[in-house]
Amino acid sequence: MPPGDVLPPDRQPVIIAARRTAVRRANGALKELRAHQLLAPVLANLLADTHVPAEEVTDVVIGNAVGGGGNVARLALLEAGLPVAVPGLTVDRQCGSGLDAIALATRLVAAGGNPLYIAGGVESISTAPLRAHRNDDGEPEFFARAQFVPHSFGDPDMGVAAENVAARFTVGRERQDASALRSHRRALAAAEAGFFAGEITTLETSAGPISADDGPRHGLTAAVLKRFPPAFVPGGTVTAGNSCFDADAASAVVVTSLQRARELGATDGLLVLATDTAGVDPELLGIGAAVAAERLLKARGLAAASVDLVEFNEAFASQTLACLDRLGIDPDRVNLDGGALALGHAYGASGAVLVTRLLAQARRAGNHGSLALALISIAGGMGTAALLRYELLSGAY
Repeated sequence: MPPGDVLPPDRQPVIIAARRTAVRRANGALKELRAHQLLAPVLANLLADTHVPAEEVTDVVIGNAVGGGGNVARLALLEAGLPVAVPGLTVDRQCGSGLDAIALATRLVAAGGNPLYIAGGVESISTAPLRAHRNDDGEPEFFARAQFVPHSFGDPDMGVAAENVAARFTVGRERQDASALRSHRRALAAAEAGFFAGEITTLETSAGPISADDGPRHGLTAAVLKRFPPAFVPGGTVTAGNSCFDADAASAVVVTSLQRARELGATDGLLVLATDTAGVDPELLGIGAAVAAERLLKARGLAAASVDLVEFNEAFASQTLACLDRLGIDPDRVNLDGGALALGHAYGASGAVLVTRLLAQARRAGNHGSLALALISIAGGMGTAALLRYELLSGAY
């Protein structure tokens, strides 16, 4: 793309560093750590990676979906040792929270002033508080999940919506299972090759340090996947095998202007070219990411085929394949190191994990000027997409 397709250097957002924790099954190895305790080491690592003095951080913007409130961004940054002068902002767009927190930070950078943000997401499903409505008599009525939309819209559970998408867009069981198997095999290969090592912040627990994902399954085969029964609708195609599992994790990035990045000595990064969030029919909520991406790409005059790297949050294989089919993207080109079907879905953190993975993949490929796309569908009938470009920052862009 020519220089005119980006903003002036003092307002062009760029991501210069990204980190995540290991993504671990909920109620597993990270169950003793609350959300701010998951996130704080990530924030500290990002400052160390970039050599940014903590007092120069403008704000910390963090996505979270099922936490207990209280502004987890502020809690985590103070836990990480940032000075009290640094504020914090917590964003809730459910599954999209982490990516939308990054999008918000990039828009703040584009407003000017050469600020520096840490943005991302965190979720501790293991320690999420029990939730209840207060009845007329004052007694609590506990509920498993928040209401996403008015009941007149159906307010389907995520698995039911995944079945709706599978049926509407003709995504069969065989394709879903194949997608899940590909995700696990790629994640296992990436871990064995050491591709995750540089992006994972080690967490200390009473059982010892945690620095590796626990989701990818060595023994998974097509035959094993075929034995899983429908999980949400009798006679359906969506199973526990081709759906993600709930996970605990945190992930965040450093977002600043291109000018400030160069002043800090950053050598490369992901220029954020555009972000978009779209609303769709809540009964088909899994298709939201594709609608957001369509609008984003159309506005830039780009075809999906021109994007080099794609990370899609695989909450369900059915919605992943439906979105990629609609965009005309070959699933073999997506989630090169596996996705949430293998690694797990840590709600508010997952969108930030996508960006962390894209930066790692772009650096590994080393293709100056390559385009990257992050995609996530969201509960309630929404989807967010972000278009990025990998650049070496030492010279003119």
